[in-house]
Amino acid sequence: MSTVALITGAASGIGAAVARRLSASGVACVLVDRDAEGVERVAKQVSGGWVVGDVSSQETSLRAVALAEERYGRLDLVHLNAGTNGGVDMSAFDAQRYRTVMGVNVDAVVYGVAASLPLLKRSGGGSIVVTSSLAGLVGFGIDPIYSMSKHATVGLVRALVEPLARDGVRIGAVCPGFTDTPLVAPVKEMMVNAGFPLLTAEDVAAVVEAAFHAESSGTVLVVQPGMEPTPYQHADLPSPAAG
Repeated sequence: MSTVALITGAASGIGAAVARRLSASGVACVLVDRDAEGVERVAKQVSGGWVVGDVSSQETSLRAVALAEERYGRLDLVHLNAGTNGGVDMSAFDAQRYRTVMGVNVDAVVYGVAASLPLLKRSGGGSIVVTSSLAGLVGFGIDPIYSMSKHATVGLVRALVEPLARDGVRIGAVCPGFTDTPLVAPVKEMMVNAGFPLLTAEDVAAVVEAAFHAESSGTVLVVQPGMEPTPYQHADLPSPAAG
């Protein structure tokens, strides 16, 4: 029986690269994106299913998992990849934009885990990988709300290790630096002219595939140009439950 993966933000960039990489190794894919034309195009390239929807709505994740069960009868791998830039100026705060960023970057990860967990359990366990960012490990003052949202996803990944392990589900995150995707398109020329190295979507997709099979649940992999993927070492502090 084929391994089945669900990938969000799959119409382009990292999500599309992950879909193509997994499909090439025989994995059946269900793709999710609000870009109807893009997600259909990539899904047809990988002979997979697709769902058009906004991942900041819980209903989109539920529909995607339902399609995986209906079409393939199981779910093994989940890549919660959809994301958006912040673009929130704290000196001229836009509450609507703030909620959009948090909806896509944080709420969608929570909804994705919650929706996929029952089918992962029924399939005998599985693995979830979240696309965070290097800005989720260090402060990124150019885009503080984006940085906050990505810190939140890393925190969620680390906190879910033990609860998910009871059901045979592992979870991890990848934290890439600047990657040549539509999110950085507005500043790509400036970065290239400045000699700033960019990761490719395929670079990150290779690390996502490895993260699905990481030895330890909770692994957070830092991805930077010219470097091997490196597990991030958090400070060894006591759990709040230990107090």
